[in-house]
Amino acid sequence: MRATLVRRAGMPQFPGMYRKNNVPAWQRLHQTHDGVRQWNKGPRAKYMLYPYYGLLIATTAASQYMMFRMVFGKKTWF
Repeated sequence: MRATLVRRAGMPQFPGMYRKNNVPAWQRLHQTHDGVRQWNKGPRAKYMLYPYYGLLIATTAASQYMMFRMVFGKKTWF
């Protein structure tokens, strides 16, 4: 009833108003007990996690490198 009234009234179409409800599918994906951590589930997890891991390792290594250099009295990168 509401959909036909909105169309007849000439109101703008909202992009998410008549979409399929994907919540049950996402719940099935994230609530399965398959031994995988929560942040590793999902189709885009690898694209977000691997750059994060790379940056984490690089910044930790750079910080430790400079800490060791400062212990020996050198305050520059080279």
